Amino acid sequence: MDTEAHHTERDPSSDTDSSGTEEGSRSARVSGDSVSGDAVSGDAVSGDAGPEDPGRGPSWRRTALVGGLCVTFLLLLSHFVIQPFLIPSGSMEPTLQVGDRILVNKLAYRFGSRPARGDVVVFDGTGSFVREQPEENPVTGLAHDAAAALGLAEPDETDFVKRVVGVGGDRVVCCDKDGRLTVNGVPVPEQYVMLGDRPSSVPFDIVVPQDRLWVMGDHRSQSSDSRDHLGDPGGGMVPVDKVVGRADWIAWPFGRWTTVPGTDAFDAVPSPPAGAHGAGAHG
Repeated sequence: MDTEAHHTERDPSSDTDSSGTEEGSRSARVSGDSVSGDAVSGDAVSGDAGPEDPGRGPSWRRTALVGGLCVTFLLLLSHFVIQPFLIPSGSMEPTLQVGDRILVNKLAYRFGSRPARGDVVVFDGTGSFVREQPEENPVTGLAHDAAAALGLAEPDETDFVKRVVGVGGDRVVCCDKDGRLTVNGVPVPEQYVMLGDRPSSVPFDIVVPQDRLWVMGDHRSQSSDSRDHLGDPGGGMVPVDKVVGRADWIAWPFGRWTTVPGTDAFDAVPSPPAGAHGAGAHG
């Protein structure tokens, strides 16, 4: 019986082996899970710590690049094609209001066309309205020019916006016996003039030289224009080659988003007499 009992006992080594194998299996599974988890974690760490993709720079760099390209495009557009201008005064009311941002068509007179009576133009008044270019700090001047080119600042002190009333050879007189402005002897019905304003409180009788323009503001009582520079060099006449462009659109504010209205006030005005070259003011 002792022998049978001895034979019926379980071999300790079997228990150990079996237990060891089971525990080993569990350890292996646990170890495997841990390794697998570590491997995933290791990949994530490796991905975060890896070299930055050169094609994916910081977002601020892309934003700055896009912004710089946009500004460059707008500056080129404003220099050659369409330039916004901020209206700083009421000299062109009611056509243009203070704070309006107009778009000036710089191609309007580039291909043989010339300013016509009734056009609203922007021009450089150096030599006609302004005797000398005012001196300015070059850095602040560059910043101002860039802002003005985008319509974000007032235009240069030498830039003006007025309406063309007389072109080369025209005789412009104010006023006739009925108080009207005449061009080449024909009265001009100036519906665009500010309500309540006279055509001019300053009498004048001038003949516009060739390649020059006689310009006036629509708000006659508030406009400093060709009338105020009759005694200056050039007699208040603006050289055609100083015209920046024609004001064609009002872009801002949105409530006034429209084209600059044209006029038929000069339709009945005849061409100047053949051979008329203009000689300035008449006495």
